[in-house]
Amino acid sequence: MQRKAVRSRREVRTLTLKGRICIADKAPSSGKLTAYDVGYLVLYVQLLDACADGATADEIASEILGIDPAREPARAQRAVESHLRRARWMRETGYRLLATW
Repeated sequence: MQRKAVRSRREVRTLTLKGRICIADKAPSSGKLTAYDVGYLVLYVQLLDACADGATADEIASEILGIDPAREPARAQRAVESHLRRARWMRETGYRLLATW
């Protein structure tokens, strides 16, 4: 059974363009697992690894999320913060919900 996540227009930028992933400006924040979460599990692991390795927010925005922090500083900051928050949620809580997905 395939489930659909309810997402607002602000949160959705999830299509692939020319082989490059498009990241939502803001990661989901609900207490439920979403299709976005499942689709970006590898990204969440990459974010946690980069954080553990001491990467800066600008490096994460540029190299992992594909957002230029010099051109879009507010968007880069918002995306890094929300995706790291969601990655941590997945590590601590959300992973349990994968079994019922």
